[in-house]
Amino acid sequence: MRSAPSPAPNMPPTAPPAESAAQRPMAIALAGMVALAVAMGIGRFAFTPLLPMMLHDGLLDLPGASWLASANYFGYLVGAVLCTLQPWLWARLRVLPLFAFVTLVRGGLVATGLLTLAMAWPAPAAWPVLRFAAGVTSAVVFVYTSGWCMARLARLGVPALSGMIYMGPGAGIVLSGLAASAMTAWHWRAAAGWVLFGLLAWVLAASVWRTLRGSDERLHAGAPAGQAAGPTGSGASAPPQGRAEMAWLALAYGLAGFGYIITATFLPVIARTALPGSAWLDMFWPIFGLGVMAGALLVSRLPHGGDFRLRLIVCYVLQAAGVAASLYRPSLAGFVLGSVLLGLPFTAITFFAMHEVRRLRPAQAASFIGLLTAMYGVGQILGPALVALLLRRLPDAATGFALSLEVAAAALFVGALIYAGMVWAYPVRAAKH
Repeated sequence: MRSAPSPAPNMPPTAPPAESAAQRPMAIALAGMVALAVAMGIGRFAFTPLLPMMLHDGLLDLPGASWLASANYFGYLVGAVLCTLQPWLWARLRVLPLFAFVTLVRGGLVATGLLTLAMAWPAPAAWPVLRFAAGVTSAVVFVYTSGWCMARLARLGVPALSGMIYMGPGAGIVLSGLAASAMTAWHWRAAAGWVLFGLLAWVLAASVWRTLRGSDERLHAGAPAGQAAGPTGSGASAPPQGRAEMAWLALAYGLAGFGYIITATFLPVIARTALPGSAWLDMFWPIFGLGVMAGALLVSRLPHGGDFRLRLIVCYVLQAAGVAASLYRPSLAGFVLGSVLLGLPFTAITFFAMHEVRRLRPAQAASFIGLLTAMYGVGQILGPALVALLLRRLPDAATGFALSLEVAAAALFVGALIYAGMVWAYPVRAAKH
């Protein structure tokens, strides 16, 4: 018998296809981007372009829509809190979460499609529960996808590429916005839109299913995933910082959630109030999504390292200007400018804040990412709730929206001032190599 030929010299061993794909930086970034497109662009934000259709169909009024949005954001808060507590939960259950990423992210993507489909069910009493559950799954997918992608890309020496995953929400917003615009032109009912978006969520999840493999990742406090690299990608863990700095960071991040959410929830409705009959009414939301994508792409091109709080100050000021543009210049140009300025820093704020968490708590990154996401969720709940209260107390919708947007812009400016104070009070020392 002839012996099998020996492998050629200097040839690396062949890795299983699925695992080798999961180790490619671009494959990891694309998988994270698609996962966030499903969880955020559809699971959270499909409601925004479908809201005018639901109002037209007589399914709910503006105050009811505000409380329905708050139910979704309350679910986002609960999901974030669960992610924050997950190391304690795993310890109490005495379970080693080796398959946490596969179970929670894949399960969250499947659940997002199911919950979106269920919104087509003509049972308004069930809608708050469905939107709440969709919020929970959005937070879980966001936290675990962010942690997994950032850890793997840092370990592969390309931490800046993790900015690409935050193009996902923008891509989902653009896709859902354009689809809703077409459905409005074709006189579809809102229920058909929910069905379409639910099926789209499953198609997108299936496209990255094999890449989302995390059986070797322990996404809990103290695990290697949270220690892959310091803020500069050097691999050195920074010593834990004071509680005060983390508290200020969480507060400022919560203000970002409050500052953007009113516009992000009601932009198509606000535009219809200010520009009735305009042919651009359904395009402001996709323009916002394009701004989100452009901002995430820009972030991935910026040099990694430095003081991320300085970048956060710029982002907050830009978003505040975006909110103010549609408020003080309610014209076509004002809404286009406002949509772009609101979208550009949207995921950049998340990206820079998550890297601040990794700098301050390198060994507990997953838990503190959950903490900041919870604070963001609190801000998101308060925004639509404020709109609902003002709409019931003020004589017309335009006045209620205007006052709400003024408060939102002010909150973003306060957040920028908090970061400026942190830069002065807690200087960042350059890492030693």
